Amino acid sequence: MTRPALDLVQGTVDLLILKALTWQPQHGFAIAKWIRGRTDGLLQLDDAALYQGLHRLERKGWLGAEWGQSDNNRRAKFYHLTTAGRRQLRTELSAWRDYTAAVFQVLDAAGLEA
Repeated sequence: MTRPALDLVQGTVDLLILKALTWQPQHGFAIAKWIRGRTDGLLQLDDAALYQGLHRLERKGWLGAEWGQSDNNRRAKFYHLTTAGRRQLRTELSAWRDYTAAVFQVLDAAGLEA
């Protein structure tokens, strides 16, 4: 049975995009496809959130971009991590790990189960 996609928690789009670009430059559709595939379809970025995130990260200097050809010979903008983007990814990964560990400390506390 297929589980429905999960709503993204605020603040995760940037982190997901940065992580998706750690291996190689990709265009927007490929980034969304990688995230969807990596999470077995549980996380899906809609086009608006994805492209707003890409443009935001590019403005901050965390992504660079160049025009190129996609696999199906369409013109596409390929994004890549900058040095500042790699640094930001490390910072955000650390913060998310701390955050999720704290949430699980609460969730794993002994007590009455819902």
